Amino acid sequence: MKVTWKLPGGEAVTAQADYGQNLMEAAQANDVPGIVGECGGSLACATCHVHVAPEWTEICGEAGEFEDAMLDLVENKQDCSRLSCQIELAPQLDGLVVSVPAD
Repeated sequence: MKVTWKLPGGEAVTAQADYGQNLMEAAQANDVPGIVGECGGSLACATCHVHVAPEWTEICGEAGEFEDAMLDLVENKQDCSRLSCQIELAPQLDGLVVSVPAD
């Protein structure tokens, strides 16, 4: 499947990812700048914060209660904010587009 991460400077990284991976793992495997994932995907930090493109927000779903609490730690939380470690890649997300915030 294909995923695109739009970077703060206007560049984008488009890469192949595997079903079953989470979006943070896919970003790290493809050296996407700005996706740190300090906690390794255990929902204990917010260093994998992304903004999901409007056309993908419903398909990705809403953040859960604990994820939403972690997102309160980021400077530029938006309605479309998600932690990429909590988005599992599945066939319906092929072509997913997210933005990496400049925080």
